[in-house]
Amino acid sequence: MDGESKEMNRLDGTVERVIYSNEANGYSVCELLTSDGDTVTLVGTMPFISEGETISACGEFVTHPTFGRQFKVETYEKQLPATENAILKYLSSGAVRGIGPITAKKIVERYALDTFDVLEKHPEWLSEIPGVSARKAREIGESFAEQFGMRNVMMFCRDFFGPSLSVKIFKELGPGAVDIIKENPYILCERVPGIGFDKADSVARSVGVGKNSENRIAAGIKYVLTYNASENGHVFIPLEKLVPTANTLLGCGEDRILSVLKSRVETGFFVLENADRHLRVYTSELYTEEKYIADKLTELESVSHPVGIADLDALIEKTEIENGIVYETLQRRAIEGAVTNSVFLLTGGPGTGKTTVVRAIIRILETMGLDLALCAPTGRAAKRMSQAAGREAKTIHRMLEMNYGEDGELTFSRNEKNPLDADVIIMDEASMVDIDVMFALLRAIRTTSRFILIGDANQLPPVGAGYVFRDMLDSDRFTTVELSKIFRQAEESYIVVNAHSINRGEYMELSHRDSDFFFLRRQSDAETVQTIVDLCASRLPARYGISVYDGIQVITPSRKGEAGTEALNYRLQAAINPPSPKKREKRFPGGTIREGDKVMQIKNNYDIAWRRENEEGSGIFNGDIGYVLRIENDEECVEIDFDGKIAEYDFSMLDELELAYAITVHKSQGSEYNTVIIPLYRYSPKLLTRNLLYTAVTRAQTMMILVGDEEISRMMIDNDRKTKRYTGLREKLEDYEGT
Repeated sequence: MDGESKEMNRLDGTVERVIYSNEANGYSVCELLTSDGDTVTLVGTMPFISEGETISACGEFVTHPTFGRQFKVETYEKQLPATENAILKYLSSGAVRGIGPITAKKIVERYALDTFDVLEKHPEWLSEIPGVSARKAREIGESFAEQFGMRNVMMFCRDFFGPSLSVKIFKELGPGAVDIIKENPYILCERVPGIGFDKADSVARSVGVGKNSENRIAAGIKYVLTYNASENGHVFIPLEKLVPTANTLLGCGEDRILSVLKSRVETGFFVLENADRHLRVYTSELYTEEKYIADKLTELESVSHPVGIADLDALIEKTEIENGIVYETLQRRAIEGAVTNSVFLLTGGPGTGKTTVVRAIIRILETMGLDLALCAPTGRAAKRMSQAAGREAKTIHRMLEMNYGEDGELTFSRNEKNPLDADVIIMDEASMVDIDVMFALLRAIRTTSRFILIGDANQLPPVGAGYVFRDMLDSDRFTTVELSKIFRQAEESYIVVNAHSINRGEYMELSHRDSDFFFLRRQSDAETVQTIVDLCASRLPARYGISVYDGIQVITPSRKGEAGTEALNYRLQAAINPPSPKKREKRFPGGTIREGDKVMQIKNNYDIAWRRENEEGSGIFNGDIGYVLRIENDEECVEIDFDGKIAEYDFSMLDELELAYAITVHKSQGSEYNTVIIPLYRYSPKLLTRNLLYTAVTRAQTMMILVGDEEISRMMIDNDRKTKRYTGLREKLEDYEGT
C-alpha cells in the first residue's frame, strides 16, 4: 500500500460539500477545496466524511464519461483542525452528532484548542455547559469516537487492507479497534469476514507478536479446525492429525501446540473428547451443536404419538380413494411410520414415489387436526417442495425468522423461548443440511412435535460441516423407510433408470437416441468444451427454445481443468454474453463480471438486503443463482436478481460471487434444472466417485446430456468410495445415555 501511495497524487484541502455517502460500505462522493484554491470532485471509500473537514487524499485523476474529471481516492486521512476558528467551523457543520452551531460556540469558548482532547477523553465534561445534559454529552462523545475511531482504523490498516475491508473492521470492532487488534491481532480472522489467518498473522508480526504466542497458536489451531469444517466438512479433527497439521502452519513445535491446546481446553475454547480410545478435538461451538442435536433428537424420539391401527388403516384407505391410487407396500409402511413416530426418516432415489408418499402424509396428518410446517435448505428446494406438496414450503432460515442482533450477529426469532407453532415439521432435501442449520432448527422445535426428514442418502454430503442425515440413518436410532421400487411412469425416463443403475454400481445405458438421456462422445477435452459451448449458445436454444438463463445448467465435477467451471465459465461467457459498449462490466476475483451475466453466491451471507415487489428481507445463500441487472461504477455497486429478489452488492463483496454458466456438482445440490449438461473429462481422482455422478445426474428434470469420454463415467461408477467426514453424531446417538 505504501509503495502505491508514493506513486499517486496527493490532495490536501477542506470538504466543501458531500454529494453522496453510502453508510454501509463508506463509498462517498464529495467536493474538495484544495490548498491551491481548486475545487475537485473526490470519489472512493471515504467513510464518515463530513463537510468542513480537512483531509489529505491519495489517488489518481480519472475521466468519467458523464461527470468528467474526478479524483479517485485510494487512501485518505482526516486532519484535525488546528485553530479555534477551524475547530468552530468543523463542529458547527454538524460533523459530530449532537453539536450544532450554538453548542459548538459554547464548547470552543470553554475549551479552545483543548476541545478535541475533551471530546475524545473527557466527553462527560461537556455536561458542565448550559444546555448539554449528561446523556447528550455521552452521545456527543460516542459520535466523536466513531468519527475519529474510524480515522485511526483507516490509518492503522492501510498497510494491510484496502479501505472497504477497513470499514468492515471498524464496523465489527468499533472505535477501539486499533487497541483491540494490537492486543490480539488474531481477533481479525475470528470476527471479520474476508480476513484469514495468514492476513491476521502478518498484522501480528508487524506489532511484534512472536510465533510462540499463545494467542497465535490458539488462533492457528482454530483455523485448522474451522478450515477443515468449511472445506472438508469435518466437525472434529483427531488429535494425532491435528497437531502435525497445525505445526506445519505455525512452525512452533508440536509440544508447544499440545501445551496451548491443553490450556485452551481448560478454558472451554476447545473441547477434547475421548472416543474409542482416540482423542477428538472440537471447537467449542461445533461440539455444543453436535451434542445438542443428539440430545434433542433423542428427546423428540422418546415422545409417544399413539394412533390406532384401525384408525390409521381407514385414513390411508380414504387417501387412496381420494387420489385414485393404491400405495405400494413400502409406500404404505412409510406413511404409517411418519404418522406414528415422533422422528421419521424417508429416503429413496428418483422415481420411487417420495412425492406421492409426502402428499399422503400431509393429507393424513391434516385430517388428524395437526398443524404442519414444510421447509427445505434452499430457496429452489423449498419452491420445488411447494409445487410437489401443493402447499407452501419455506426455507429453513425464513421459517426460523432470521434476523440480526444489535451487534450484527445472525439470530433466529424462533428458538427454545419462541418455538415453532407447528405440530409437525417436514423437511425435504435433508441430506443437504449441515450441523449449524440442524442445530438452529432443532432449537425451535417443541419437544412434543413430530419431525419428518426426507432425503436421498446416496447424494453428496452437505457443503457445510457435518453429515447429519447420514449419521441419523447409520445410527439405527430412528424409524426409517427407504423407497426402492421404480414406478412404471418413471421407468420410461432414462434419467431415472440410469440414476438407479449408477447407484447399484451398474454402467449406464447410453445408446438410446430417442430418450431424455443423451451421450455425445468426444475424443478430447477441447472437443468436449467446444460441444458444450455450441449446445448452450446455439443448438439447444434453437431446437428447444431454452437458454442458460431459463433451463440449461452445465454441471461439472471440478473447478479445474479444461472442462472445469473456471475455464467453462470463461468460454460460455464469451459466447453467450460477450463484451459490448452497451454493457458495463467490472473485474472481480473470478475474472470479469458484466451486465447480463449469470452468477452464483458462493457463501452464506445473511447480511445482504434484498427487495421483491412489496417484500423486503436479508440473506443470500451459498448456491443461490442470479443475473446481473446493472453495474454502477460510480457508486461501486452491482444489482443482481436472485429469482425475483433484487440484491445490491458493493464492489468489496464481489469475492462472494462466481460466474454460474457452469457450476460444480456440490453447488448444484438441492436444485433441479430442466436440462443438465455434464462434461466427462479427466480430473482429480478423488472426484471420480459414484455418488458425485449420481448427484449430478439426478439434478436433471427433462433432459440429461453427457459430453466426453465414456470411460470416465465407468471409472466413477466403479468407485464407491464415500467422502470421509469426521463427525461424532452417529456415536452420540448410538451411545446416548441421557447425560
